[in-house]
Amino acid sequence: MGSSDGKRANTKILLTSLAAMVAETTTFPIDLTKTRLQLHGESSAGRTNAFRVASEIVREQGPVGLYKGLSPAILRHLFYTPIRIVGYEHLRNVVCTDAGSLSLSSKALIGGFSGFIAQIVASPADLVKVRMQADGRMVSQGLQPRYSGPFDALNKIVRMEGFGGLWKGVFPNVQRAFLVNMGELACYDHAKRFVIQNKIAQDNIYAHTLASIMSGLSATALSCPADVVKTRMMNQAADKEGKIKYSSSYDCLMKTVRFEGLRAPWKGFFPTWARLGPWQFVFWVSYEKFRQIAGLSSF
Repeated sequence: MGSSDGKRANTKILLTSLAAMVAETTTFPIDLTKTRLQLHGESSAGRTNAFRVASEIVREQGPVGLYKGLSPAILRHLFYTPIRIVGYEHLRNVVCTDAGSLSLSSKALIGGFSGFIAQIVASPADLVKVRMQADGRMVSQGLQPRYSGPFDALNKIVRMEGFGGLWKGVFPNVQRAFLVNMGELACYDHAKRFVIQNKIAQDNIYAHTLASIMSGLSATALSCPADVVKTRMMNQAADKEGKIKYSSSYDCLMKTVRFEGLRAPWKGFFPTWARLGPWQFVFWVSYEKFRQIAGLSSF
């Protein structure tokens, strides 16, 4: 029994990683655009939009520029996604044998906790991804990039900022992860069951698509301000005098609102949703299909 459960858990981890790699590769250019857009207000007073940012990247670096930082992004998901998805399902089944009877608030707490733990583990890879995405902007300005690759970035961060530097921005990071997974996992789970129970669709690609769209919108609305703060906190590095721009995530949020307005925490909302929506669609449809092929029950 124990051996069978362990084998099933290993299969789920493998399938989750595979589905996450497919989703990440498909939607990464949108994530890169979102990151550049969120950092835009720090260094430029001019207005811009997602299409203009993406066009500039392609014009200056070619189409391959849209995949700057893909390797640490995939590395991150090999840790982050299995822990949060498999962890959520395990905790859900521990709390209640009949997942359909669990309340939305209970699912939200389980989803948030799963995301919290997963993000602590994956934070160094997330930091490298953000730094490498920001490096692409430096190249476009004629500056020398800070890092030649993900392992060079890891080495330099540890050497210059200490081992703890790998977890820079971890607090806004886990705040965001808690909110994203609270919205994504709970909403997907609840919406899918609602669609199936009300006979809107069977447990198939239509139900998975509807549920992923709803979870993408709720996750974006909850997480966008924390995402902006996380991106800025992780990208900052001390100046020549050893000073940093933001002393805490709260300080970052306050300065962002003070200097850029109340709408600034939702800067990049559309590309964030435009990324979360397709990412969740590709991930959940792939993951559910992989589970079906492997002979596992639906999520």
